[in-house]
Parts: sequence; structure tokens; C-alpha cells
Amino acid sequence: MTHTAPPLDQPYYGAPLGAAIRRFFAKYATFRGRASRSEYWWWVLTGAVVGTVLNALPTLTDGIRIEADGSTTITGPLGVILGLVWVVWAVGTFLPTVAVLVRRLHDAGHSGFWILIGVLPVIGAIVLLVFTVQGPRPEGVRFDR
Repeated sequence: MTHTAPPLDQPYYGAPLGAAIRRFFAKYATFRGRASRSEYWWWVLTGAVVGTVLNALPTLTDGIRIEADGSTTITGPLGVILGLVWVVWAVGTFLPTVAVLVRRLHDAGHSGFWILIGVLPVIGAIVLLVFTVQGPRPEGVRFDR
């Protein structure tokens, strides 16, 4: 039995990894609507893994050398190229990461403006974590318009 994905303007509950990542990029800067927990958390996992690998590659390939005094030195063009790849990834995924977080907040019944609580150290991150793990709420439908 095949399962068809819902249209992009609806949340995809139980989205598998591949579908969640495709929807993340297909809705690159879409702040309206909702995102299911699986859409959001698959992206968080993927973004964290890719970002960590891209951040570590320059060090692992000797493109960046960490000296005994804690300073870092870029060694050769490989370090520069890998550093630029990480910057492009970080800049290129920032806006859609914010957008999927706003859509996740909508699905949990909260305004996207709650994202601003993230500027509060510790407390803001805890509040956002609690909101993003909450299940869908019927009042979230108001954000589909």
C-alpha cells in the first residue's frame, strides 16, 4: 500500500526523512501554514548532522590546525574551501530553518512571533523546545489561511 504525501500547504504527519527534507527545501521561505513534528525534527537532525560534519571537515583534513595555545590557523586552500562550504550551508539554510520553526509553532497552536522568545538565554530555548515537541492543536488551522 502506497501512502501519498499531503499537499505542501498541509502538514505531513508521520513524514519520513526524505519527504521531510524535500518539503523543507520546497517550502524554503514559507512562513504561513503548519509543519508537523516529524517535518520539523527530521530537519533539525539533518541540519545538525550536516552542519557538524561541514564544521569538522576542515579540522579533520588538516585544512584548519588547532595550535597548542588554542589558536587556529587555516592551512592551504582546502581549509578556505571547506570553510566557505560551511558558510554557504549555514547562510543558505538559515531562512528555511526559521520558516520551518514558525510553521511548527503554528501547528502547535502558537503564533510564529513566539520565535522571538529564543533571544532569552536558557529560558527561551526551553520554551521553544516545549512548544516544538507539543502535538498538533486544532487552533493551529487558523495559520493555514
